[in-house]
Amino acid sequence: MSTALLSGLIILVLLLIMLIAGVPIAVALGISSICAILPVMDTSVAVLTGAQRIFSGISVFSLLAIPFFILAGNIMNKGGIAVRLINLAKLVTGRAPGALAHTNVVANMLFGAISGSGTAAASAMGSIIGPIEKDEGYDPNFSAAANIATAPTGLLIPPSNVMITFSLVSGGTSVAALFMAGYIPGILWGLACMVVIYFIAKKKGYRSTSKFTGKEKIKVLLEAIPCLLLIIIVIGGIIGGIFTATEGSVVAVVYSLLLSLFGYKSIKLKEIPQILKESAEMTGIIIFLIGVSSIMSWVMAFTTSRHWFLRACWLSATINL
Repeated sequence: MSTALLSGLIILVLLLIMLIAGVPIAVALGISSICAILPVMDTSVAVLTGAQRIFSGISVFSLLAIPFFILAGNIMNKGGIAVRLINLAKLVTGRAPGALAHTNVVANMLFGAISGSGTAAASAMGSIIGPIEKDEGYDPNFSAAANIATAPTGLLIPPSNVMITFSLVSGGTSVAALFMAGYIPGILWGLACMVVIYFIAKKKGYRSTSKFTGKEKIKVLLEAIPCLLLIIIVIGGIIGGIFTATEGSVVAVVYSLLLSLFGYKSIKLKEIPQILKESAEMTGIIIFLIGVSSIMSWVMAFTTSRHWFLRACWLSATINL
């Protein structure tokens, strides 16, 4: 059995065992990767090299966009921006069968596109729309499925933390090009989910009881315009070359903070430390996962290159003989 194949099997088996046992994904990935390199490397060297790979994997300037987009998403969630996007989505979906579930889909697409995080979108929409759907008789399983299935649209519709990470690991693919490529599949994903929701909701008889008056419609539109401007500013700036994706994430934080503090006045200064703490915790999880993933990449590259290096040495010796 080749070294690369043995290492791959060790990673796969140990990873599955630890995930079944409830070990966090990042920890399981790191431990399984280190164990996979032990057959060909001293334990102390493997551990020290693994630690070095974690730091080198996260010491990349472009990764700064991730914590800033997460912070922007949390500010929007706490600052009432998510609520205004939900009201806009309710206005768009009207009173069609499953209107609240459709609202969830549209809001996930809008909020995910602004915050750059599917996790932030799922958390915000689930906590706000979930209780309303329950009051109107929606099956909680149906509501949860609609939210979970459409929250990842925020991973495709820019700005997207996943695309920033992909640009890093792929060797510098243009972030602006990735952002442009994400719109159509992200929108198609959301629309496909809305089609499924429509037929299920029609079969189960889910209909919204809320209705907007003319004045309420105008109010919802006016309140949502500043939120939607954030998409234009951030995406337009990145695509137009005015600033990079990392700088765009900072712009998103500043804009959303100013809008929440002085525009909607829905956040107080004393709440900011708690928002920063929550954002730091979420960022730590994601960045640590990226770091330990670089260990696995190094292990697979090392074992594969070592295998081919030994083969080349054997071939060279054979020719010389």
